[in-house]
Parts: sequence; structure tokens; C-alpha cells
Amino acid sequence: MSGLYDDMSPEELPADEHSPLAERMRPRDFDEVLGQEHLVGKDAPLRRALEEDRLGSILLWGPPGVGKTTLARMLADKVDAVYAPFSAVLSGVKDLREVCRVAVERRKRGKRTLLFVDEIHRFNKSQQDAFLPYVEKGDVILVGATTENPSFELNAALLSRVTVHTLEPLTREDLVTLLERTLADAERGLGTQGIDAEPDALVALAHQAAGDARKALTALEHSLASLRATETRLTKAHVEEALSRPILLHDKSGEEHFNLLSAFHKSLRNSDPDAALYYMVRLLSAGEDPLVLVRRMVAMAAEDVGTADPQALTVALNALHAVRFLGLPEGRLAMGEAAVYLSLAPRSNAVYRALEACDEALREEPGARVPMHLRNAPTRFMKDRGYGKGYQYAHDIEGGVADMGCLPDELAGRCFYQPGDRGFEKRIQERLLELRRFRKDPGEG
Repeated sequence: MSGLYDDMSPEELPADEHSPLAERMRPRDFDEVLGQEHLVGKDAPLRRALEEDRLGSILLWGPPGVGKTTLARMLADKVDAVYAPFSAVLSGVKDLREVCRVAVERRKRGKRTLLFVDEIHRFNKSQQDAFLPYVEKGDVILVGATTENPSFELNAALLSRVTVHTLEPLTREDLVTLLERTLADAERGLGTQGIDAEPDALVALAHQAAGDARKALTALEHSLASLRATETRLTKAHVEEALSRPILLHDKSGEEHFNLLSAFHKSLRNSDPDAALYYMVRLLSAGEDPLVLVRRMVAMAAEDVGTADPQALTVALNALHAVRFLGLPEGRLAMGEAAVYLSLAPRSNAVYRALEACDEALREEPGARVPMHLRNAPTRFMKDRGYGKGYQYAHDIEGGVADMGCLPDELAGRCFYQPGDRGFEKRIQERLLELRRFRKDPGEG
């Protein structure tokens, strides 16, 4: 080896047969890495940087179990650097400065150091300044790992000195491939045990892991422990027994998937919070992307609640922000609150109907012209031809409403938006009547 394990602590030594399965099955080269082809596939940016010997300090951003630590180890090997792991959870700035001091001395001997800082976001923004001089001078190649959004958790000075690479959650197919590889690998995996697994069992394990390779392999170990001495075939029932829960699966391109989404949306529309919450939890438990459900709620807030409760759209969009910011499971609470709020909100599709009425008006009068008093008049030529003539500035009129038509002449008098009498639209009705009264007699107070 190239000195990869120089100065390493015992827990960072190469895995052996006593190491956890997830440790033994770490990819040894880029070709074994799953799910991150956009970074390490042929002609991908990170791989190119290594091949051209221009690797600088980087930040690996992604959820747990997708290969951040594995990539850091590989990078150290590829650039012939000492791999110096450092945990922001277990150590502080004083320890960091000592690691960097050793790196400076090592550099004088012609040896580079790759400083891997796990959970770098655990350092506060002022503590992160401790990295800057060593990164700027090239004393270390900093590889930070974080599960949090770097733009929120890293200070601007450090963020400007690293290249951020985003790692994606592993797909269900990626995880099934990993599990198959593990069962077949006699050197590092479980190939000597002669275990066969039903496809449904592997899919269930992959689903349970939710994009996390470490979880998938740990779940596999637990599931195999439930096999009797004479059993050599792992079934979905074994997986459910070992994990003490049923594994709900549905095909995201199949009929049942769309039936469940439809049931969720229509339960919201029909003011049934219990059914809406049930279908939401069922979909999430089966691995549905939470953003798919939140998008349904945003659409429903605009289409079915509308101006009967304008706050509903804000609640739905806040749920969207919470899910993006927190992820699951915490974001599920915000989704539940939004589902209940939308289920109980008053209903109106008046805006939806108004937009349809406008579409019809466009079909009837596709060339209706803007009234002269509303036209833009940026030049003297246009003003001389009547553009803008007769326009009344609302703030100059008592009541703030001018008796001035704004629709084209061909559509004068048409009412597209007709609010109902539910919720906030009662107040809108009153306001519309007030506006019509002002337009008939702008002088009335």
C-alpha cells in the first residue's frame, strides 16, 4: 500500500473477518461504488480531478450510509496521502490543531495528509476558521463530510475554499445489488455460508434501509440470524420477523401506487383528516417520496381551499420547506399538520372556475385590445395618440377605487371570479360589493 494507514488509530485499520459486515464490504475502488456515478464514474468530475492530480479540498454532502467515508479513504489512497480521520463529534479545535501540526511536519518530509473530518457541521462557524490556514497553505487536503446543507452549516470563508460534491441516496436497485454482492462474496462477505435469498427478501431489506448501505447490510445480518440451523434460504417473512415489522412495498409505477395517491388527495378534498393521515402514513411507510405527497397538498390548497382560506397554501408550502429542511422522520410531523389543516379548511374552487372562465373568454375574443387608458405610454408619439389618456390613479380618489373599467371593451362587465360564502370568501364578497359601489360613484365614502 501507499502509506494509507500510516499514523492511523486502531479503529481505522483495514477490516478483517471480525469486523462488522458493513465495514468489510466497503468498496475498494471506484468501480465498486454504487449510486455515485455522477462523481466517480468515467469522466465524472471527482474522478477526473484525481486522474489529473489536481484534487483540492472538498466537502462530501449527503445522507448517512452513501459512501462519504469510503470515498475519503479511496481518495487518500489515490493521491498517496496519509489518511487522517477526525471526528467533529469526539474531538475539538485543540485536537484539530494538533493533527494539523503533525500534517505540517509530515509535509516537510514530502508526504501529504488527507484530513477527513466527519460531521464537519458539528463545529460552529467560528471554530471552522481553524481549518483555513492549513487549507490555504496546502498543508492538508481537507475532505469534510456532512449530512446537513453546507450553505446553512459552513461559514462563507471555508465554503469558498472547498468544492462541494453531493452524494445521492442509494436506490433500491443499488442496495439489492449490494446485498447480492455480499451474499456471493466469499472473501469479504457471506459467500462461504451458502445462503440463497428470495428476490422479495432483498427488496424488503433494501426498502427498509431507505438509501443507506450500512442499514441494508446490518439488516441483512439481523435477518440471517433468524434462520434456523438447517435453513439456507432467506425469505421476506424472515426479514419481517427479524426486523419486528411488516415491510410495506408498492410499485411506484403500478396501479396501487396511483390508487393510494388518489385516495390521499381525495380524502383531503372531502374533509376527512383521519383518512388523509392514514393514506399519508401508508405511502410513507411503503417508501414514497414525501415531496410527492407535499406537492399534492400544495396543489389541493390552491385548487380546493383557495380563497376560502388563503392561509392554507402557506401551511402547505411551509410543510414543503420543513420536509426539505428536516427530511424524515421529523418532517412527517409538518406533513401531518398540513394534512389536518387542509382537511378541516373551508372549501372554494372559485379561483379555479375564474381561471377557466378567463380561458373561455380568450377563446371567444382572442384579439381583445387593452383599453386606451391602461396602455403604456413611454413616448410622446404614443401619448399624442391617446395611450394612457383617462387613466385615474387610485390613490388620488377617495376610497382608493376609480370608476374605470379595466377589461377590454369586448369583455366589459364580465365577472370571472365569483366567490362563495364559505370561510374568508364571505369577507371577499363584502369587499367586492364595496368595490362595485365605489366604481358606480367614486365620490361616495
